[in-house]
Amino acid sequence: MTDATGSSLPPRRAGAADPTAPRDPRATLLPAAGPGTAAVEAPAGDLGPEVLDSRASTVSTRSQSYGALVWRRLRRSVPGMLGLVLVTLLILVAIFADFVSPVDPKARNVSFAPPDKVSWYVPGDGPEAGWRFLPVVFPVVETDEFDPVTFQPIVGPDFENPRPIVLFAPGWEYSFLGIRMSRHLFGVADGSPFHLLGTDTLGRDIFSRGVVGSRISLTLALVSIALITIIGTLAGIASGYIGGRFDAWFQRFVEIILAFPQLPLYLTLATLIPVTAPSGVFLTFVVVVIVALGWAQLSREVRSKTMALRQVDYVRAALAVGASDGRIITRHILPNVMSHIIVSITLGIPTIVLLESFLGFLGFAVKPPLISWGLMLQDAGTFSVIGSYPWILSPVGFVLLTVFAFNALGDGLRDAIDPY
Repeated sequence: MTDATGSSLPPRRAGAADPTAPRDPRATLLPAAGPGTAAVEAPAGDLGPEVLDSRASTVSTRSQSYGALVWRRLRRSVPGMLGLVLVTLLILVAIFADFVSPVDPKARNVSFAPPDKVSWYVPGDGPEAGWRFLPVVFPVVETDEFDPVTFQPIVGPDFENPRPIVLFAPGWEYSFLGIRMSRHLFGVADGSPFHLLGTDTLGRDIFSRGVVGSRISLTLALVSIALITIIGTLAGIASGYIGGRFDAWFQRFVEIILAFPQLPLYLTLATLIPVTAPSGVFLTFVVVVIVALGWAQLSREVRSKTMALRQVDYVRAALAVGASDGRIITRHILPNVMSHIIVSITLGIPTIVLLESFLGFLGFAVKPPLISWGLMLQDAGTFSVIGSYPWILSPVGFVLLTVFAFNALGDGLRDAIDPY
């Protein structure tokens, strides 16, 4: 066989493709079967699913939404994911606070009792001595001795009566969605009191009160930050979008609010509440004061972003085609400032939690039977109490955990939302 130039070609094997025939554009060059063998060209109809899968592109052609992109970047942030997990746990604990609390937060026991000793080892020579698979608690009991300084009975763990800790333990009755229940997340098997963080001056369990108190503290922070976000966002967008004389006069009003010293104002306004006022009035008053002083900073930040977005090309194009102001604000400006608003929310909640705890420590807190972290910190108002009973500062741990969780989540969201 010769080619077009007259040169001889090697003989073609039976079943082999003719090299001089036109190539099928759908055909695929299969890899060589081994060393020394040539690649074989196979038509597309003869390809198996394995070969077709290997030809598929590894680059995804599906478009991802903005939320999916933010979530993908947030998952790469270790502090952000840790904050998200902690915030989720805090919200779940606040919702199911009665279920998580092993002891009735209003029940009284031994005053200033230290935390019950939890151990996996039972000392002694009895049948229960040795290492245990499940932890046991040694309840705190009073002794016949008295403290020479405080003249209080000396208490200590009862190593002779270990009690196993179990999940879904029986305990005090509570109502959840109108259903009477008596099971709790953890506790002692026989339903006796289990003071994980000790008791306060009236013998009430600190851990259970801290868990139940998260409802008031977190609710106060969430309601306040929601109102601050709504008022600050609307005021900032209106001021930045309208501009002109309205913006100039409105910013002078914002500067007056920002010039107020917040701490003396909080203390002054809190003293105006009568001592006999119910807790609902106090909470409403605190929310009004926090919102009245907190929206100005957010409005100033949203205003600056709105003024920058007002000059971009797509907003000018929307104005050119006759789009209404409401459509431009809701479809072009508001979605672009939402990233900053979300971060401001996550970073503003810890500030309000700290403020509520600080006001409660100074005596401006909710009244019993309501419980908040600020109210619990009133027991730690004297140095002698802190020195003798350091576990009375346990509510500080709830505040620190909440502040860390929301700050970590805010930092992660800021990195995930901001493309720069």
